[in-house]
Amino acid sequence: CILGTHHEKGAQTFWSVVNRLPLSGNAVLCWKFCHVFHKLLRDGHSNVLKDSVRYKNELSDMSRMWGHLSEGYGQLCSIYLKLLRTKMEFHTKNPRFPGNLQMSDRQLDEAGENDVNNFFQLTVEMFDYLECELNLFQTVFSSLDMSRSVSVTAAGQCRLAPLIQVILDCSHLYDYTVKLLFKLHSCLPADTLQGHRDRFLEQFRKLKDLFYRSSNLQYFKRLIQIPQLPENPPNFLRASALSEHISPVVVIPAEASSPDSEPITDLVETDTTSQSLFDNKFDDIFGSSFSCDPFNFNSQNGMSKDDKDRLIEQLYGEIAALKEELENFKAESARGAVQLRGRASELEAELAEQQHLKQQAQDESEFLRTELEELKKQREDTEKAQRSLTEIERRAQANEQRYSKLKEKYSELVQNHADLLRKNAEVTKQITVARQAQGDVEREKKELEDSFQRVSEQAQRKSQEQAEVLETLKRELAASRQELQVVQGTLESSTQAGVEQNTRIASLEQERDRLSRAAEQHRDEMAALQAELQQLQDTLRHKQESSRIELEMLQTQLRDKESTERALQQRLAEEQLSLLQGATREAERMVQDALTRMEDPAHISCTGSADCLLSRTLAASECAERLRDAHSKYLSDGAAVGSLLPCLALFAHLVSDTLLQGSATSHVAPVEPADRLLELCKQCGSAAVSYLSALQDPGTVASADCSLVTACLGQISAIGEELRPRGLDVRQEELGDLVDKEMAATAAAIKTASARIEEMLSKARAGDTGVKLEVNERILGSCTGLMQAIHVLVLASKDLQREIVESGRGAASPKEFYAKNSRWTEGLISASKAVGWGATVMVDAADLVVQGKGTFEELMVCSREIAASTAQLVAASKVKADKDSANLWKLQQASRGVNQATASVVASTKAGKSQVEEKDSMDFSGMTLTQIKRQEMDSQVRVLELENQLQKERQKLGELRKKHYELAGVAEGWEEDG
Repeated sequence: CILGTHHEKGAQTFWSVVNRLPLSGNAVLCWKFCHVFHKLLRDGHSNVLKDSVRYKNELSDMSRMWGHLSEGYGQLCSIYLKLLRTKMEFHTKNPRFPGNLQMSDRQLDEAGENDVNNFFQLTVEMFDYLECELNLFQTVFSSLDMSRSVSVTAAGQCRLAPLIQVILDCSHLYDYTVKLLFKLHSCLPADTLQGHRDRFLEQFRKLKDLFYRSSNLQYFKRLIQIPQLPENPPNFLRASALSEHISPVVVIPAEASSPDSEPITDLVETDTTSQSLFDNKFDDIFGSSFSCDPFNFNSQNGMSKDDKDRLIEQLYGEIAALKEELENFKAESARGAVQLRGRASELEAELAEQQHLKQQAQDESEFLRTELEELKKQREDTEKAQRSLTEIERRAQANEQRYSKLKEKYSELVQNHADLLRKNAEVTKQITVARQAQGDVEREKKELEDSFQRVSEQAQRKSQEQAEVLETLKRELAASRQELQVVQGTLESSTQAGVEQNTRIASLEQERDRLSRAAEQHRDEMAALQAELQQLQDTLRHKQESSRIELEMLQTQLRDKESTERALQQRLAEEQLSLLQGATREAERMVQDALTRMEDPAHISCTGSADCLLSRTLAASECAERLRDAHSKYLSDGAAVGSLLPCLALFAHLVSDTLLQGSATSHVAPVEPADRLLELCKQCGSAAVSYLSALQDPGTVASADCSLVTACLGQISAIGEELRPRGLDVRQEELGDLVDKEMAATAAAIKTASARIEEMLSKARAGDTGVKLEVNERILGSCTGLMQAIHVLVLASKDLQREIVESGRGAASPKEFYAKNSRWTEGLISASKAVGWGATVMVDAADLVVQGKGTFEELMVCSREIAASTAQLVAASKVKADKDSANLWKLQQASRGVNQATASVVASTKAGKSQVEEKDSMDFSGMTLTQIKRQEMDSQVRVLELENQLQKERQKLGELRKKHYELAGVAEGWEEDG
């Protein structure tokens, strides 16, 4: 078969023969077919996979069929067929992998295209592939009685033979999985690959056990050399562990007697050699009787029989020696290849390690580059600081220069002051001389009164000049006096400071004398104190020794007490934690029990009101707030667990009560709010369970947050507000306005629906042709007629209601009449809403049907729903009407028109459906008896499933109608009327 696939480059002939085999009726034949097909997928032509993919569904059907047999070869065939299907799917998704799975490391990298996502997905697919191989392995072993030597019996060998192919596949899959996991761990964090590692460890233990059990069987020892896996699995968290990995190599000995493992060329050589040996042995035995054979030309060639025999024996010996050398060379080549592959794996691991080190060096270089930039910035800052320091030094030098200049200026001022003092002395002398001269003048005046007249003018001039000089000198004298006062003040302060210094020096000299006398006394006292000190030191040394011993004892006791106290504190903390965990587990169990009861079929009959749900939700929200405060206190003070435990118990109780009440309320609510309410209850329960689970773990107790539970409770409360009966919220005086609004809204909805139908009809005429246009025109035309009939019905209902109000209200206003008959009014409002909603839904369904996205059944159901809504409106309108009223007769006629239009819509829809849908042609001419029988069984199964589904849908419809009547009764107050 293998040669045939290579000859015709495909497996068409193989499958043409297989299709004629009774594989569905003979389990052993199916088992051997699986074995042959497995070898073809491994060793056959590459097109075998392409030619076999089309039969994948048939193999799946056969696997399901044999899976119903729990004994014998049935279960084995089922699992083997699943394995073959998995193998075909794997090679279809990964065409780079050959059938025998032999690839180099470079080809493995190319298969993943150096993308970590591809490697991740490839590893998962290899896990699935290896799982199927291990399932077949375990199933075969479990079907054998291992207490006996089953491997030497024909039945045992029949079951064990395909495992050779499984062992070959498993060795390659295990090797590739290890290499891919090392590659993934070098790119992804370890937590992400935790699932991969767990799955690998499980398969590693199974594969190791199966390889060990297989290697002990006598059947495999002569056919295949099974490798043994290492004692411990590889450590993927250590990159260098890849160098320690040795790829498992399955060796098939050349002297194997199984024809499955022998090359064809060896078979041919063995056949020719055995034939020649047989001929030689025949000649050796019967050669003497045929020595005179006329056709024996050996003697004619001049070669005797003995020479020929010796030559043949010599050649046989050389051939045997050459074969032995060839076998040795092959074995050495295989060992060398194994060693080279191992060395290549080590080098690849070292390369990966070097690449990892290179990456680390690059990261270090980047880090050092960053540090260098920071140092450069620091250097620039230092240079700026140095520049600022230089500037500061320059300013300090400038200040010093300024100070020197000021000092020089001060010296100049002192010198000027001294000059002024000298000038002052000269002026004083001049004044004295002037006073003396004035005295002389006065004396001379008396003496020279005669000459006074002569020199009076000259004297006056001189006196004026002297007066001017005197004024100048007085001014200079005043300035000099001021400066003299300043200098005298400075001098007085200096003199006073000198006196103080003298006084201080005198006091210090007295103190020095006193201290010298005291020092003499202290020397005498010191000698006495030293002797006393020596005695005290000896005493102190003894006391210190005893104190040290006592201190060590006290420290030991203190350490014991501290360790005891820490142990008690730790024990108290553990007890508090265990108490908290126990309470949290109990609370979690309570919430989980509520979630389980929500799924219990017995709970479906329980109902509840929206008001009760709101009260439970409010209490649960308040308890969640108190629990958050208690949790915060517990985090700040671990001893405050006493305030947290009561809140936990109450929280679990109220949340469970809220979940059950929400589930009960959803049983009487409309479908959409009920689904949302039920989903929110489940989310709230899951959030509460997650929060309580986080409280149990000391590592996550600080991050636990119940805000998600509070949010879910708020959403549940909002849905509860929506589910409260709205009829009770409308005041009595607003009912009249509400009736008019609803009737006007219904009329507007019908007009809008009619306009949309006309628009759809025009689009259909513009875009559709043929049968589709005819069907769409018929359906939309009937829908238009139905809208017109409903419009007439609404107008007749308005007229009848106006007549009822006019005849029954008396002197009261219409609003008072509606308020007085509130139940009747609410019935009219409900019926009007139903008619408007039905018209909108029917137009949407018709639009989908025309577009080809909807179903004809949906349109028929919508039209019937409109008929039911209009019947409700008619019934609500005629409750208080007079039997002989003309408007009542018009309303009844309009109702009949609506029924006829509805029947027209249903009829046109059915006709369009039968016209559009095509009948499937049932041609069974090319099918065999087994295939027809199989399709007959599938059809029966499908019929039973559809009947069961139809029965369930009818039950669901009945329950929905019952729940609809109950909700309508609650909303409209039927129970109160009763």
